[in-house]
Amino acid sequence: MEQNLFGQLGISLLLGLLVGLQRERTDSTVGGIRTFPLIAAFGTLCGWLALEHGGWIIATGFLALAALLVMNNYMLTRAGKHDAGQTSEIAALLLYGIGAYVVLGELSVAVALGAVIAILLHYKDPLHAFAARIGASDVTAIMQFALISFVVLPVLPDRTYGPYDVLNPFQIWLMVVLIVAISLIGYVAYKFFGEREGAVLGGVIGGLVSSTATTVSFSRRTATSQKSAGLSALVIMIASACVFARVIAEVGIVAPAYFRQIVPPLAAMLIVSILISTALYLHTSDHNIPMPEHENPADLRTAMIFGGMFALVVFAVAATKAEFGDEGLQVVAVLSGLTDMDAITLSTSQLVNQGRLETDTAWRMILLASLSNLAFKGVLVAVLGSRELFRHIVVAFGPVIVAGGAMLWLWPA
Repeated sequence: MEQNLFGQLGISLLLGLLVGLQRERTDSTVGGIRTFPLIAAFGTLCGWLALEHGGWIIATGFLALAALLVMNNYMLTRAGKHDAGQTSEIAALLLYGIGAYVVLGELSVAVALGAVIAILLHYKDPLHAFAARIGASDVTAIMQFALISFVVLPVLPDRTYGPYDVLNPFQIWLMVVLIVAISLIGYVAYKFFGEREGAVLGGVIGGLVSSTATTVSFSRRTATSQKSAGLSALVIMIASACVFARVIAEVGIVAPAYFRQIVPPLAAMLIVSILISTALYLHTSDHNIPMPEHENPADLRTAMIFGGMFALVVFAVAATKAEFGDEGLQVVAVLSGLTDMDAITLSTSQLVNQGRLETDTAWRMILLASLSNLAFKGVLVAVLGSRELFRHIVVAFGPVIVAGGAMLWLWPA
């Protein structure tokens, strides 16, 4: 018991030191490396007393701390030294609450929250710069994601409808939320890092948002600038490699119990794509290239289109398997992969999770769809880009397609 008490106090003091160190560097008028550990320890002490005498002890301690902060600000205002910001005051109140929660709640939650507070305080300038960089359309994207996730999703029925009993509105929209979240991460990264951050980051962000849109953008760019063909090919290849990483992440989220059975051949394709991307990178001397403008991935119309596409693929897979067996699923995979990898990946993973599809069939469908997707992007390059870019893409995509075909043929079932 005594060891546990000292452990709780030690964690509170360490979290207070972490926050206090950051506040010390900003010349906070509330306190620094000594004051914040004391506030956290005060919260822990109140938490101990609350175990014996009731929760009013914590409330009283909170009010006492708030009164001290108000008095401190009043005295500083009279002296003409008060900063209008309230960040340190809020941090102090939160740290008091964390100190109490160390005793009364989950220790891991308290530690995580304390670390997040310190990080938010430390990265003030980058966060303000990010907020200044985003515009009204970007705020709209975030609000639309909130609408999709927290308003639409909870009201949908969680049951299956229709033939083959596979169309579940809640599950379909949950996959929409997942894909919009992944794309929104890429969109926010684009806004955070800016428009000129090099080919590697451009390719990674392009793969997160939309590798097909990235292919279209850079293909059109080479139509007017022949010199950018090699660099554009590098970006397109990196974005295409990120598709395999994205697919692996989606399988892990939707069907974690079957991750080891589905992922190995897909991971092998990712490794092949990374090796080819590395070769292109070493072959290219200049790696500075502006990123293309990305559209809002949380647009409600886009989300509904993906939801409809996902539902269609789920239904097509279930219907084809029921009517034609596993052989007919290859056609569904090829057609789905032409425009989008997310729908076929999520639908097959979900069906595996429900016991409606074998893992061997699932990864083969996903791999076949990825090869179809690469071929489609190759056609886009041929139609929209320069001959030089098409030559680079053939050299880059060719080994990936050959490796994928070999895995479909030779990988043991």
